[in-house]
Amino acid sequence: MLNREASWLAFNRRVLEEAENPRNPLLERVKFLAITARNLDEFFEIRVGGLMQRIEDGQTDPGPDGRTPQEEAQLVARLTHEFMRDQYRCWNHALRPELAQEGIRVVGTRELTPEQRSFVAEYCERELDPLLTPVTVDPAHPFPRVINKALCQALLLRRRRRASTNYMGVVTVPRVLPRLIKLPPRNGSEDYIFLADLVASHTVEMYHGYEIISEAAFRVTRNSNLYLQEEESRNLLESVRTELHNRRKGDAVRLEIEADANPEMVDRLRGYFEMEDWQVYRTEGPVNLSRLFHFYEETPRPDLKFKPFVARELQLNRKSRDIFEEIRHRDILLHHPYDSYNSVVGFIRAAADDPDVLSIKQTLYRTSEDSPIVRALMEASAKKEVTVVVEVKARFDEASNIRWARSLEDAGVQVFHGLVGLKTHCKLSLMVRKDPDHETRLYAHLGTGNYNSITAAYYTDLSLLTADPEITSAVHGVFNFLTAYAERPNYDPLLVAPINLAERCINLIAREADHARHGRPARIIAKMNSLLDLNIVRELYGASQAGVQIDLIVRGICGLRPGVRGVSDRIRVRSIVGRFLEHSRVLYFANGGEDEVYLGSADWMPRNLYERVETVFPIKDAMLKQRIMAEILEAYLADNTQARLLQSDGSYVPADAASRSGKRGLRFSAQEFLSALCEGKVTLDAIPALPSHRPRSTRRAVRAK
Repeated sequence: MLNREASWLAFNRRVLEEAENPRNPLLERVKFLAITARNLDEFFEIRVGGLMQRIEDGQTDPGPDGRTPQEEAQLVARLTHEFMRDQYRCWNHALRPELAQEGIRVVGTRELTPEQRSFVAEYCERELDPLLTPVTVDPAHPFPRVINKALCQALLLRRRRRASTNYMGVVTVPRVLPRLIKLPPRNGSEDYIFLADLVASHTVEMYHGYEIISEAAFRVTRNSNLYLQEEESRNLLESVRTELHNRRKGDAVRLEIEADANPEMVDRLRGYFEMEDWQVYRTEGPVNLSRLFHFYEETPRPDLKFKPFVARELQLNRKSRDIFEEIRHRDILLHHPYDSYNSVVGFIRAAADDPDVLSIKQTLYRTSEDSPIVRALMEASAKKEVTVVVEVKARFDEASNIRWARSLEDAGVQVFHGLVGLKTHCKLSLMVRKDPDHETRLYAHLGTGNYNSITAAYYTDLSLLTADPEITSAVHGVFNFLTAYAERPNYDPLLVAPINLAERCINLIAREADHARHGRPARIIAKMNSLLDLNIVRELYGASQAGVQIDLIVRGICGLRPGVRGVSDRIRVRSIVGRFLEHSRVLYFANGGEDEVYLGSADWMPRNLYERVETVFPIKDAMLKQRIMAEILEAYLADNTQARLLQSDGSYVPADAASRSGKRGLRFSAQEFLSALCEGKVTLDAIPALPSHRPRSTRRAVRAK
């Protein structure tokens, strides 16, 4: 197995490559760089925090890649230091100069014009100074409790009357102020200054009676894992709320500080936070590059961003009076963001408003701050039975989900928080309706992504709207499992974790191996966020050895090692990072000529297979299966622009532009193609021909549909 942490860092490097890619619009590149910084924060908060905890607990057992926790820490240290150097190289030598060429400048305090200097002085006096609290560390003033990821200014001080002793000063940069301050323009340019630079210049005036020897911005990242004892908790909601408060004060795992900081200052901070040398990261530029998001958000330059596209809206058949009649006649497949997420919101909104809908059941894992779906559920609770399962342990959305859970309860919704020891990660919505023919039917939405109308605009996900009795009955059973822990013997045709998803996936892979051994069509294509489960990996190795051609489209972590002779010769792994976050999960099996396609909420990770409630559902409609195979999977397999191919040593290389098309220099981007397809600018013929191990799809049938 490849190392999990190294694989994740390789994913973040692929995001960094998008920031370095001159083919991407400039402000999009700045946004990609900010995303790498935000990703790295979470990596330290969760993965490195957990790693340090294992080391402190004295664990020495090696992981699936053979490394002990101590050896893994050494690997992480080397890779993260290299990565941060490359981040700042991208900012200093590529993005910042190119922004300046476009009239978007980041200036320091010494570069201000008289007009800008006057603006800054007034801003500091009016907005900044009242919020600053300078602290000098001495026996009467202990080192302040620096909360997680708070940007601070450190000063090395010497009292003019006691020149023999150096003191530490600390000022926290206020979180309520924007991190990037827009200045009055100079010769038509857009000028900005970092708030931290204003704090640095202003704090000099706050330490009267001191000589300032050195000063530098710093930032501490803390262990943000939630350590819950669910079995012992009397109220899960309150336990999570308490742990959220503790998270802000967890053990420090990383110190970022400006590269020219005084060594004495660095040593003192390292001592205060009880860190090893490798946990100190010197930055050749602004501490906390995620602040660069402000450039993208605040700079009105559409010419430096991706061109917007118009998502397809769902068109009902002219004979259908409403969405429910349409779903009774056919299953509906939506591919977001190319198909508008308004269709999903509209489905739930229609159920809330329709007097014939008797009840609504809904899962919520992550949702938007002002969610139209949650608003619809709250309004519906006055007229019908509404049950919502809110996952309050969704990482970094805990506080938001607690607020939503309380608001829903106040509105009269029956709210549950899932099952003890399991996260509720499945994406399900179920309606019970008395139809015009007096039959009571179930209608369901099943998806691969969260019920979040904001992220749906840039996450690729798939949705199924169906009234299929087998599927909707199984969804009903899953909700009973979530609210009563009432477990069925099976949930056919759904695959449900932690009950049978792992076993069924292994059996499906083994079935393909058996088809290959008997000379029948055998093929696997799997698209997901991450692949780490050892049992799944072993089964894929076995299928490869049996002769199954396997293509894996894995956006993030992949522990499987492809291309090893005699083990994984027939396995290819590609990752696509681009304008949209690839979030959909798709499983395709040739099945001896009887194609099967599954969609779902689960990755092939131990946590998804054994520690969460997940659902994977079949696509029964032949035309919808063909659409997934011919339009979606073939496009991703043909991508030679965003795609990176995983090598057996764990490295990734760009897909060769000539490998698919046979014409050197012919670029094909799956995301660009799907955007153009939704606007009617291209047809399926735009996808380059694939090798002989392509999925058994028929583009002609899809075009006819």
